[in-house]
Amino acid sequence: MKMISACLIGCECRYDQKSCRDQELEQLLREGKVIPICPEQLGGLPTPRPPAEIVGGDGFDVLDGKACIVDQKGNDVTEEFLVGARQALKLAQTVGATSAILKENSPSCGSTFVYDGTFSGKKVTGTGLTAALFRRHGIEVQSEQTHGE
Repeated sequence: MKMISACLIGCECRYDQKSCRDQELEQLLREGKVIPICPEQLGGLPTPRPPAEIVGGDGFDVLDGKACIVDQKGNDVTEEFLVGARQALKLAQTVGATSAILKENSPSCGSTFVYDGTFSGKKVTGTGLTAALFRRHGIEVQSEQTHGE
């Protein structure tokens, strides 16, 4: 069983209340091979919501207390992101998931890139918070862009 970012299978749960629907990945849901999650919603954040970025590092740094997650209005939403990541991990562990396909560039789900924390659209190498937590617990994480390679 794999976990998957809910926005990838058509759920309109992104910050802008849109999805990033991928028909191939949606088929995995139809086949019962993936469990959809949205860590940000699991953490209690509303949809739509202001975009958020990691400031001062990446998801591993947030886990280690060295960085935070701030929304575009300047609100610290680190705790909500942490709660959501922990809930996503709990679900993954409950179903015995060993891998996940998560949305690239997201402050929760990015597996290779995240935004740099300046809200300028610049991406940097890094891992989102949920992706980092999954990796620390032995769950393989890949993005929708590298799935199937």
